[in-house]
Amino acid sequence: MLKFTFLIRRTEGMSKEAFVDHHRNNHAPLFMSIPESEKYVKKYVVSHPVEIAGFPAAQYDGITDIYFSSIEDFHAFFASENYKLKVHPDESNFIKLNEVVSLVSDEKTVVDVMAS
Repeated sequence: MLKFTFLIRRTEGMSKEAFVDHHRNNHAPLFMSIPESEKYVKKYVVSHPVEIAGFPAAQYDGITDIYFSSIEDFHAFFASENYKLKVHPDESNFIKLNEVVSLVSDEKTVVDVMAS
């Protein structure tokens, strides 16, 4: 399983609250609405920083983790017409696309008491 992590920043002038709302309540449902999501995506997670005293301020406004079974599935998803025409255009509405940092990893769960 391949995990694709995208660290994202909100567009200029957008509040943190508006960014989180758009990411969770507009973009995520849009992303999941295309048939390619059901076909290729194994897990899709959006996360947002929480301010806690004693911890440094977050450098990014959000994280998107998308899991695929293979690099071929990743390419098929992002090359699909539905992604290109429906999902991708929304990204510039709330994300600074030129500042996205990405990481591809092979996740290994060591412990997961929540799965019990």
